Amino acid sequence: MKRVILSVVAVIALASVAVLLRAQDAAKVSAKQYTVAFENDQVRVLKVHYGPGEKSTMHSHPNTVAVFLTDAKGKFTFPDGKTQDMEVKAGDPQFTPASTHLPENTGTTEMNMILVELKGKGGS
Repeated sequence: MKRVILSVVAVIALASVAVLLRAQDAAKVSAKQYTVAFENDQVRVLKVHYGPGEKSTMHSHPNTVAVFLTDAKGKFTFPDGKTQDMEVKAGDPQFTPASTHLPENTGTTEMNMILVELKGKGGS
């Protein structure tokens, strides 16, 4: 019986952690990299800066559109441990569906972008 109770408590605890990770606002938990430049009821515009080799913390975004201001190489780590590498050129636009991730600049130069978070129907 104790094993069943401990198993249930462990599952609830893991589910709670997953919910908390999804709720993390990049501008709050990674203020070094994310600065709010503009916000209204439709969008939030973030200036994003990562130094060479710099990592963020796990955080979430709604649907987003990014425009890279510099060439960049990076890696995203997701809550399940999977990773995704990326390489972009300055001026490249990119749409990303709502997600939770931990970004990392794997390049040797700064990574800068403008990130537009979509609100309302566009953000889900």
